[in-house]
Amino acid sequence: MLIVDAHLDLSMNALQWNRDLLRSVYTIRTMEQTVPGKGRAQGTVAYPEMRRGRIFLSVATLIARATGKPAPHIDYATEAQAYGMAHGQLAYYRALEQQGHVRILTDTAALEAHVAEWQAWDAAHTELTEETPPLGFVISMEGADPILWPEQLGEWKAAGLRLLGPTHYGTGRYAGGTATELGLTEIGVRLLQEMERLGVLLDLTHCSDQSFWQALEHYHGPVLASHNNCRALVPHQRQFSDAQLQAIFERDGVVGVALDAWMLLPGWVVGQSTNEQVPLAKVVDHIDHMCQLAGNCRHVGIGTDLDGGYGREQSPVDLDTIADLQHLTGLLSGRGYADADIRAMMHGNWLRLLGVALAK
Repeated sequence: MLIVDAHLDLSMNALQWNRDLLRSVYTIRTMEQTVPGKGRAQGTVAYPEMRRGRIFLSVATLIARATGKPAPHIDYATEAQAYGMAHGQLAYYRALEQQGHVRILTDTAALEAHVAEWQAWDAAHTELTEETPPLGFVISMEGADPILWPEQLGEWKAAGLRLLGPTHYGTGRYAGGTATELGLTEIGVRLLQEMERLGVLLDLTHCSDQSFWQALEHYHGPVLASHNNCRALVPHQRQFSDAQLQAIFERDGVVGVALDAWMLLPGWVVGQSTNEQVPLAKVVDHIDHMCQLAGNCRHVGIGTDLDGGYGREQSPVDLDTIADLQHLTGLLSGRGYADADIRAMMHGNWLRLLGVALAK
C-alpha cells in the first residue's frame, strides 16, 4: 500500500539533531548510543525505511520559533534567526533534490507524474525494497514565526512553500497555539489573507480553540490538520473537538492521525508512562472515530509526527520504524474497512487535497 505521511520533521532531525537520514534507522541508533537526550538512539524515521515502507510522499516541515525560550532545536531569540534557520532547512531539502534522493513537488503536474511513477513501481514490486524512485516532499512550515511579515509570504511560496500552520506550542507571532487561549494577532489576520490570495493551504494543527475558529472566519480556502487526533478520545486541548473536526470536514479537508503516544491514550504522561499500552490499534481508534463522525472515509489520513522530538519510547509499541505503518492496513481491514476506503485513508485523501493546493 502506498502511503502519504502529512507531517515529518525531517529537516529538524537532519540539522538540529545532526542525523544523516540517508543512513538506516538502525545505523543512526547505533551512532547515537552515547548521545544524551530524549529520543536519542530511539529514532524511527530515515529515508531507507521510508522507501521500504512505501511512504512515497510526505509533507516535510520547516520549523523554527522566535520565542526566545530555551527549548533546544526549535527556539530562537529573534524572528531573523528563525528566518535563517527555516531557510537553512529548506536548503537541506533542495540539496537532497539536487543529489537525486527526493523531489520537491510544487505543482499539480509534478505531483501527478510522481504518483504515476510510484504507482507503476508499486504494481511491479510485491516485496518491500529500498530500490525505489525518489521520495516526494511537499514543503510545509509548522508555525509561521520565520515569516518576517505577512507580505513576505510570496517570497516563501516562490521558494517552494505550499502549506502553512500559523502557530505551534505556546504564543506565536501570528496566533495563539497549543496550551494558550489566545486568538489571532493583527498580523495573523493579514497572514491568512495573504495565504488565501496566494493559494497557500492552511494547516490548523496546533491552533488554540480561539485561533482555530477565527482562522476559519478569515480564511476561506481549503484546510487541513496535518497531525491531529480526537479530543473525544483523549481530552486535551491539543486534540480537536468533534465540532472542530466537523468544521474541517465541511471544508472537504483532511485530518492526519498522529502517532505520539500521549495523543493516543488518555492519561499517558510524557517522561513517565511507557508505551506498552499504546499499540497501533489505538491509532485506528482515532481513525474510526473520525470516519464515524464524518459518515465516510473521505477526510482521514496519516500524519505521524514520528521523531518529532521523541522516538520509539513515545511511539506505538508495535512500531519499530516508519515502515511499520504498513501494519495499519491490516488493522483497518480487521475493523471492517473496505480496500478502497483504506487506500483513501493511506494516500488517496491527501492526494486529492494536495492536488487542489498545488494547482494554485
